[in-house]
Amino acid sequence: MTEQFVVALVGAPFGVKGFVKVKPLSGEIDHLLPLKSVLLRQNGKTKDIEIEESAPSFPGLVMKFHGFDSPEAAKALSGAELVTDREHASPLKPGEYYVEDLRGLAVKNGDTGDIIGHITDIIEGGGGDLAEIKLLTGGERKLVPFRSGFFSEIQPEKGNLTLLQPWVLE
Repeated sequence: MTEQFVVALVGAPFGVKGFVKVKPLSGEIDHLLPLKSVLLRQNGKTKDIEIEESAPSFPGLVMKFHGFDSPEAAKALSGAELVTDREHASPLKPGEYYVEDLRGLAVKNGDTGDIIGHITDIIEGGGGDLAEIKLLTGGERKLVPFRSGFFSEIQPEKGNLTLLQPWVLE
């Protein structure tokens, strides 16, 4: 299972002291406020960076990183990803999963038990999340609503889940 997650994205500078706007990917900020450092990933490079201060700022939060003391300096961070360990990611509620833990799971046919493909991504759709499945035969990708009516036995620790309605792939 994935041990590090992208938890937020750095936006534009905020104020004159080097703060930046930060957009949490979970929509929640409580797990980000106590952080003292994060990995900052930008342009294929990753570096550990100290957080000097953070505060709520609707709809996300603002952060001040060590060594970035002006809006001009902070602007260089725009678009960076904040990466942190699993223990600092947004806590899961029952029936929730980290997308990173779902990617790569084998999809079993609910009728036969055979593996028919793998989850490549979970995509936010207008009516809810969609699981993108890459089929074993032909490599075609199909989208299936990621809900309990379509999937069961979601077991990231075992590396698979079951598609209850395999007809949806036709």
